Amino acid sequence: MLSMFKNIPTHMDYKGQKLAEQIFQGIILVSAVIGFLYGFAIEQFGWTVYIVLGGFAVSCLLTLPPWPMYRQNPLSWQPALPETSGDSREKPQENLKKKKHK
Repeated sequence: MLSMFKNIPTHMDYKGQKLAEQIFQGIILVSAVIGFLYGFAIEQFGWTVYIVLGGFAVSCLLTLPPWPMYRQNPLSWQPALPETSGDSREKPQENLKKKKHK
């Protein structure tokens, strides 16, 4: 049963994250403007809240799952370096002499 969930992709690339953020902000902004205008016209603040919450729900459905449109620009990672045996690798900063400050 759990192996079915392991096949679901859970990553999103950087350009996909940017696109998801822009879509999220756009939907929230449009729903807020529409909700304010509609609530102002009928003089019911509750409808403004309902419309904004509806926009929030739609934006969550469109942006939270890692849809394929958010995974079109994968990163190409560098290959891993082979590990060397021993502690002979030192950090470059350790080789520098420490300066004494007065």
